[in-house]
Amino acid sequence: VVPGLTPDDQSDAGILKAITTIGFPALVKASAGGGGKGMRALRGPEQAAEMIAGARREAESAFGDGTLYIERLVDRPRHIEIQIFGDSHGNVVHLFERECSVQRRHQKVIEESPSPAIVPRIREAMGQAAVAAARAVKYRNAGTVEFLLEGAGDKARFYFLEMNTRLQVEHAVTEAVAGVDLVRAQLAVAAGAPLPWTQAELSQRGHAIECRVYAEDPANGFLPQAGRLLVYREPSGPGLRVDSGVVEGGEVPVTYDPMLAKLIVQAETRAAAIDRTIAALRRYPVLGIRTNIPFLIRSLEHDAFRRGDLHTGFIEEHLPALTAATEPTPAALAAAATAGTARTSTTANKTTPGEGSAALTDPWTAIHGWGR
Repeated sequence: VVPGLTPDDQSDAGILKAITTIGFPALVKASAGGGGKGMRALRGPEQAAEMIAGARREAESAFGDGTLYIERLVDRPRHIEIQIFGDSHGNVVHLFERECSVQRRHQKVIEESPSPAIVPRIREAMGQAAVAAARAVKYRNAGTVEFLLEGAGDKARFYFLEMNTRLQVEHAVTEAVAGVDLVRAQLAVAAGAPLPWTQAELSQRGHAIECRVYAEDPANGFLPQAGRLLVYREPSGPGLRVDSGVVEGGEVPVTYDPMLAKLIVQAETRAAAIDRTIAALRRYPVLGIRTNIPFLIRSLEHDAFRRGDLHTGFIEEHLPALTAATEPTPAALAAAATAGTARTSTTANKTTPGEGSAALTDPWTAIHGWGR
């Protein structure tokens, strides 16, 4: 594990003393939760008091517990996680790694498998460490063991972060490269059946990328957006999967996480997967609210991403280039035109308020619907 401690003295002075013991750079983290909430990075003592107070406030707000944990900050690490699965018959396997380093506010945006930084020896070592952790607690179910990876190649070092005892948002990239159905396996294991595969039967094939489509404004500090989805049309085609929770005409509130959908793309190679993902995002028009789709395209097109030069500060390091103004995609322009035509044609003979916008989701009258 990364060197760290939870000081008994939780006063500001006690936290500062613990930071001095660990040494700079350091992370101040909420002991009671995760997801990047209640986390501050300190590279020197100058802003320590402000950072400690901010972390404590956020921890109390998010988790009802202001206890802070101090950890050595690993510079430019990768966030690598191992998918594991255990059953009630003593079987535990790992289903390889996911690279989750592209994050904003310590929350994942793009995930992929395999990781461009992992060599076979490190992959096997991380997989065995994850399996050992699951065996130690007699774990049953799908789960994820998360690591920080320092360096790359044979000289890389990894540190345990945490275990998520559930199926994660990004499980679909593992399903794509391992050729398995993790949800079906969960149901079987919960019913008492053994795992449907052994470790020897599992392998990686091709490459998969997942993009989280958020209702947010990357150019404005990733501020969550709310409003009606005047146009929402998901791409389709070979190697594409979209898991979503919204529909065209629906309302996006501010009371929930801003994620609208997950776009999962599979191809034979990493380069092909990147190209296919960019092409799919360009055919993903969303109008009515701002989304991070242009930001995702720029991230995937960036030379550093294509080289696999990733770390958890990737977005922060390249933020100006990733959030520069972009022209609407042809798909978005076409969608705007058809949406405008639909609104004009359906409201011409209607006087009831709201019927024009509702007609966008009516499969009999919509431009792309059953009737046409």
